[in-house]
Amino acid sequence: CYYDRVLQVEKSEFTPVVFSTFGIMGGEAEKLYKRIAKLLSDRNCQSYCDSIRYIRQRLSFCLVETLVVSRRGFRGTKAAPLNDTIDYNLLYIAKNIFNHS
Repeated sequence: CYYDRVLQVEKSEFTPVVFSTFGIMGGEAEKLYKRIAKLLSDRNCQSYCDSIRYIRQRLSFCLVETLVVSRRGFRGTKAAPLNDTIDYNLLYIAKNIFNHS
């Protein structure tokens, strides 16, 4: 089994991040995202709920972008690097605008 090999030979862990076709996270993916949100909230001195919301919004936008690129093909330039100082409230407002359209 691949997981056993990773544990024994490479002395690390492997977490499969699995999503349904509707974007619903699998059990291990949910644990991973909660862990990342906890670390992000501690690092940025922000609440856990803001961190998990930010991560889920980024995931939603990435999934939509992937869908668009798969339907029409890649037409842009190389993506800009992520900015760690993104305003969570701005992303929340943007998500609400797209959800209500």
